[in-house]
Amino acid sequence: MKLHQQIGVDMPDPVAVTAPGMDSAAVSEYLTQYMNAAQDALLLLDDAGCIQYCNLQARLLAHSLNPDKNQDELLHLRDWQPGLLSDSAMHTCRESGSWIGAVRIAGAVLRNRIAQVHLVALGPQRTQPFAMCIRDITLEYAREQELHERNAELEIAYTKLKSAQEMAFHTEKLASIGQLAAGVAHEINNPIAYVKSNLNMLRLPLAQLLRQARIPECEDDLRQAVSDELNEDAMNACDEALAIDVRDLITESLEGVDRVCRIVSDLKDFSHQDQAENWTMADVHAGLDSTLNIVWNEIKYKAHVVKSYGDLPLIECIPSQLNQVFMNLLVNASQAIDNNGIITITSECSGDQVRISIGDNGKGIPAEALPRIFDPFFTTKDVGHGTGLGLAISYGVIAKHHGVIEVTSVPGEGTLFMLKLPIAQPR
Repeated sequence: MKLHQQIGVDMPDPVAVTAPGMDSAAVSEYLTQYMNAAQDALLLLDDAGCIQYCNLQARLLAHSLNPDKNQDELLHLRDWQPGLLSDSAMHTCRESGSWIGAVRIAGAVLRNRIAQVHLVALGPQRTQPFAMCIRDITLEYAREQELHERNAELEIAYTKLKSAQEMAFHTEKLASIGQLAAGVAHEINNPIAYVKSNLNMLRLPLAQLLRQARIPECEDDLRQAVSDELNEDAMNACDEALAIDVRDLITESLEGVDRVCRIVSDLKDFSHQDQAENWTMADVHAGLDSTLNIVWNEIKYKAHVVKSYGDLPLIECIPSQLNQVFMNLLVNASQAIDNNGIITITSECSGDQVRISIGDNGKGIPAEALPRIFDPFFTTKDVGHGTGLGLAISYGVIAKHHGVIEVTSVPGEGTLFMLKLPIAQPR
């Protein structure tokens, strides 16, 4: 029996109810015409995979897969192409009522085509007959593969961009430190200089105090050390004054050493890269003060800093990155002031976020430049005085913290940057 002759063999009634004046035979004929006009291959199978019905597209598919076989040799689906419908697919259809999957078709005419196979159990209790639809999805599959490839390329590009962003962040940080190196060195040299001076001044008072203690083994050496400066009567006359001087000199020297330690510690924390991605609960005020300590030499000759700190909780953040933002804004504020200016730092807690404002009464930002100040490599500074990355990186850091950075500026009056940061990062 020919495939195209099998229509109507053991076919269920196409419709249970027909319109007035239209019998079942007419409905069946119309449905047959419609199914033959369909673009998909449509089949009815029994439980063993024998073909009970197939439309025109299905017959064309069978012939394309097997141009050397006649229709009598294609009465079973496995004769079309092995694996077109697997035993597991049939089993799944019996268990759940349907199965859908993709199959690669490879015939004499059709090569490297991808077909979507949809199998549905039509009989009672998920038994025969089974309806089967075979749709050519080669183009859709190719587009999907292309989309996956594009997504993979985007993932690679995103990884490279993220790496470049991190490198730019670190480069900008090192550039900022480089610009401030002279100032930091000056801040360190000042306490080191007076510590050294104090130690030199301590030599004579300590020599006299030790002489007063009458240490036999060092008395001769001490007497020789002071003989060129003071006589014995003068030394005995100022014992109490010397003791006070020694105490003051040591106290001052310790303060100088502590100051150096603070600067070095703040600089180390600021530039520490191995903690760059560690989210932690941190004190914003400690970060501001630490950053101020680093940039102080940049500010102290130009502006007076006015701090107005509110009561802030610890916030979830990457402290080193926020410190970079604070530094960028403070240095920009200092560079916007010619002389005798004011830099204000205020903080407050508002609901589930904290707000930090850094402002200055400097030259301000021109209105036409405001929309572009966060663009990479855009700067209003003179050549050689800015990379154009500071505010761009600051914007990225605040966005990474799910915060907002806002700016208002009036030329000739000053600029105010406001940072809004969540206390806890969204999960």
